[in-house]
Amino acid sequence: MPRPRTFNEDRAVDAAMKAFWTFGYEGTSTQDLCEATGLGRSSIYNTFSSKRDLFDRALRHYMDTRNAAQLELIQRTDLPIRERIRELLWDAVEPAATDPLGCFVVNTLVELAPHEPEIAELLERDNLLRVEALTTAISAAQAAGELDAGHDPDALARYVFVVLSGLRVSARAGATPAAQEAVVVAALRTL
Repeated sequence: MPRPRTFNEDRAVDAAMKAFWTFGYEGTSTQDLCEATGLGRSSIYNTFSSKRDLFDRALRHYMDTRNAAQLELIQRTDLPIRERIRELLWDAVEPAATDPLGCFVVNTLVELAPHEPEIAELLERDNLLRVEALTTAISAAQAAGELDAGHDPDALARYVFVVLSGLRVSARAGATPAAQEAVVVAALRTL
């Protein structure tokens, strides 16, 4: 008879997410995962079957939790569109103190998507969901006179996410908050 689990699987996935977010898939060893989760190798492999399975669960957990917050912000109608976009971008300037630098999705896009079509497709679907939500919000703001109606809302939405990704990459590379803030200010001026 197998022993009952004595750990919280969701907490283990969250801890693994932060390890993969910090070091990437290839850079995260099984020992790193053991240290991050507090689990032994056998518990990791009995629960998740492989490092890749745990990575996939961690990436989906990130997308479900982090991107849900982005969608909620984008869809708020009580804030002007520029304020919603500023808050979206500002998250890269002042991330939560417990978060690793950068973005797990962007890091994975760079590391794995070029040679793993399934990962590339998953990340593209995730990105498209957020771009479509922002495109809808921008279109509504244009109709309300908040933004110039002469600009393509889809292009503006994609622009915002490219800036957000760039901010996260540059944060990981050591950009200062002042430099990041200047980028946010410049991006908001273009809207």
